Amino acid sequence: FLESPKGGKEITEFTNAVTTNLTSFFRESHHFDHLKDEVLSPLAQSGKSRLRIWAAGCSTGEEPYSIALTARSLNRVMGGADFRILATDLDTNVLARAKAGRYPMDRIADIPAELRSGAVTKQDDMGEIAASVRAMIAFRQLNLLHSWPFKGPFDAIFCRNVLIYFDAETKAGLVRR
Repeated sequence: FLESPKGGKEITEFTNAVTTNLTSFFRESHHFDHLKDEVLSPLAQSGKSRLRIWAAGCSTGEEPYSIALTARSLNRVMGGADFRILATDLDTNVLARAKAGRYPMDRIADIPAELRSGAVTKQDDMGEIAASVRAMIAFRQLNLLHSWPFKGPFDAIFCRNVLIYFDAETKAGLVRR
C-alpha cells in the first residue's frame, strides 16, 4: 500500500511513526559552549556579516533554539550580523511542534536562566519562545538521503545523534556531501 499511488499521505504518517525524536534544550551543554567560544565569537570578531548554521535532525526544535539563544547571548559581539539557522528533520509532526515554539515549563527549565530573559514567555502551563528568536530559524522537512534544496555554505553544521541511524557507507557519503 505504501508504494502504491494511494499511499502518498500514508508514507508521511508511516515515516513520522518510525522516527526517533529524543531531544532537550542545551543537551550536552559543552557543545553550545564550544559553538559560542570556538565558532560564533571568532566568526563575529572577524567581521563576517553573514553567519549560517544548519541543524540536521532538529526534532522538536530544542537544538536550533539552543543555538539561537547561544548566538543571541553574543549580541554585543555579533552586532548586526545576518545570522540564520536552517533546521531540518524528516518528521513533519515534530517540525510543526518546533515551528510553534511552545514547550512544557519543565522542558523550558533546561534553558539557562540568563538566556531565558526576553526569550521565553509563560503562556498558561507552557513556555513560548519569543518571536524574535523563532525568526532566526527556518524549519524545513528534509530527508538526508534525498537531494538537498540548498547549496550552503554553512559556517557550522549540527548533525548530532543523526548519523548513528545509518550504516558506515551511508554515514561516509553524508559527511562527504
